[in-house]
Amino acid sequence: DLNLPLAQRTAEEYGRVNCYASLTDMLRNEELDAVLLCVSPVAHPVLACEALTAGLHVWMEKPAAVNLAGVESMLARRGDRIVTVGYKKAFMPAVAKLREILALPAHQPLRTILAQYAVAVPKDGAAVLREHRPNNWLNNGCHPLAFMLALGGPVAAVTVHHGKGDDSVVVLEFANGVVGTLHGAMGAGNSQPVEVFTVFAEGAVLTVDNSSRVTYQRGIPFIYSKSTTYAPPGLEHGALVWAPQNCLATLENNPLFTQGMYGSLRAFCDQVLGGPRIHDGSLEFAHELTAVYEAALLSVGKRQPVAAPKPGKP
Repeated sequence: DLNLPLAQRTAEEYGRVNCYASLTDMLRNEELDAVLLCVSPVAHPVLACEALTAGLHVWMEKPAAVNLAGVESMLARRGDRIVTVGYKKAFMPAVAKLREILALPAHQPLRTILAQYAVAVPKDGAAVLREHRPNNWLNNGCHPLAFMLALGGPVAAVTVHHGKGDDSVVVLEFANGVVGTLHGAMGAGNSQPVEVFTVFAEGAVLTVDNSSRVTYQRGIPFIYSKSTTYAPPGLEHGALVWAPQNCLATLENNPLFTQGMYGSLRAFCDQVLGGPRIHDGSLEFAHELTAVYEAALLSVGKRQPVAAPKPGKP
């Protein structure tokens, strides 16, 4: 911590733990395998590159950086190290369940994605990007974008439509032909159910409410003017629902798990320990997401192409 007395007080909570006012001092005096960066995204590229140069693996909070140049600087320095960004929505159990269902041949192809989230794209996006100005589109817009990219893949172009106030709607054209819409559900406040993701595939509608309720709508046998019940016999039709059981204080019902924070750290540790590398949360994933962030800032009602990914060293 730059505030060394604060770092010392925090270290006392964990016993005899060394603390430092700079990463350079820590790297010089400690034998480390990895570092976790929990600082402003402005500082991520410099600190991550210093740790990577020292041969360490790096996990960092979201977002990866304030612009594409920051992500690309880390890609250039990564080498064979593991770098994971905590884009938690990509690691939600709900995303894993949706991928399982979308992999079924009967539900291919994926068609459209609708995201509802309390976030807005600034109208003066070019100035925000030029000045590296802190904004909610950077800090929290990455959450719905992480969900959408985890299912839809890279985005080819973005169009943002602004309302009279701070309201906005973002249209995403995915490279694979999928179309996505991010509706900025502003005004209701965090106490309202403003986080909803709906995925439309062939023969199925999948919904994730507030990170913790997955609904799989399979439909029913239907003949217009002849069907008389919405609940026909059998269990192979209708909806399946997965949701936490709040009467049980167990891990799978805890927000640290349902929102994907555990999943992000677990994926990082598994890769560091030799497990297969994954795309979710990687610097390539971060580049794809940050490119959408920048394109949205520059759109202002016009179709804005998204910068192509620039893979780093293997």
